[in-house]
Amino acid sequence: MEKRLRLIPYQVNEVVEVVSEVPEGIKMIGAPKIWEKSKGKGITVAILDTGCDITHPDLSERIIGGRNFTDDDNGNPDLYTDYNGHGTHVAGTIAAVQNNNGVIGVAPEAGLLILKVLNKNGSGQYDWIINGINYAVEQKVAIISMSLGGSEDVPELHQAIQNAIANQILVVCAAGNEGDGQESSDEFSYPGSYNEVISVGAINLQRRSSEFSNSNNEVDLVAPGEEILSTYINGKYARLSGTSMATPHISGALALIKDVANKNFERNLTEPELYAQLIKRTVPLGNSPKLEGNGLLYLTVEDYLSDVFNQKLSAQV
Repeated sequence: MEKRLRLIPYQVNEVVEVVSEVPEGIKMIGAPKIWEKSKGKGITVAILDTGCDITHPDLSERIIGGRNFTDDDNGNPDLYTDYNGHGTHVAGTIAAVQNNNGVIGVAPEAGLLILKVLNKNGSGQYDWIINGINYAVEQKVAIISMSLGGSEDVPELHQAIQNAIANQILVVCAAGNEGDGQESSDEFSYPGSYNEVISVGAINLQRRSSEFSNSNNEVDLVAPGEEILSTYINGKYARLSGTSMATPHISGALALIKDVANKNFERNLTEPELYAQLIKRTVPLGNSPKLEGNGLLYLTVEDYLSDVFNQKLSAQV
C-alpha cells in the first residue's frame, strides 16, 4: 500500500534543557488526585508514532519493549529510536516516571510499548501503521494511542482498528489539526474520525477550544493540547501544541481508569464499559459537541463540579 499517512501538523513552542514540575495539562485533567488509587501499574499502552528516546531519564524505566516498522535504520525492527521528537513527547505525557525531576505523566507507572510507524520525517506507509496495530493486538496491550492522521479513509486501516477493538483494546486517536475554529464546518482526519475510536480534540490551558482542533460529530472529548510540556529527544523537554498533545492525556487517563475500575468491579471491564467509565468523567465546557464532544476529561468529576460551585459562590459574595 503506497499511500502514506503523516503526523498531524503540530507546533514546537519551546525546547528546554531542565525542568522539574507536574505539567499543567496533567493537573488540568485531575490526574494527581487519583494517584493514591492508581498510577497505571500493570497497564500497557502501545504508542504508534515516531519512536522514542529510550534513554530519556523520565522514560527509560517505563518502556517495556518496542518495534520499528519504518524504513529508518535500514528497517531494523529492533531500533525504534525517535529522530523526530513527536513520539517521545507523547510518551512523556502518558507515562513519564515520578522521579522528583523533569516531568511526570498521567499514568507514571504504566508500561509503554513503542511501535515506530512513522519515520524521522513524520511520514509512514499505511502498511506500517496497520502492522503496528496488529502487533499491538498480538502483544495484548490495553490501549493503543495514535497521534497521527490522514485525509483518506483506508478500509484496511479501519479493519485493523475494528480488530483491535474486538480484542477489547481501547483505541485513542487525535481528532486532527485542520480546524478553522468554527463549529459550523466539518474537518475529518483518519483514523480519528472512525466511530469506533476515541477521538480527542484540544483545548488550551484556559479551557477554551483550540482554533486548530477539528470539529465533527465523531469528537468524543477534549484534553489540553496547547503549550504542553513533556519529554523530548536528546534527554530534553519541550512545549508542543496540537491534538497530538491532547491525545496522550486521554491514553494515560484510560490506564488509570482501567486499573481503578477493574479493581472496583473485581473483573476486567470490556472496551465499551471502559469507554463509559471515561465519558462519565467529562464536564461540558459550553462549546458545540462538534468541538468538544462530551467535554473536558476530569478524572474526579465531583471535585471539578465542587470547585466550579465554590468559585460561583465566591463570585456572588
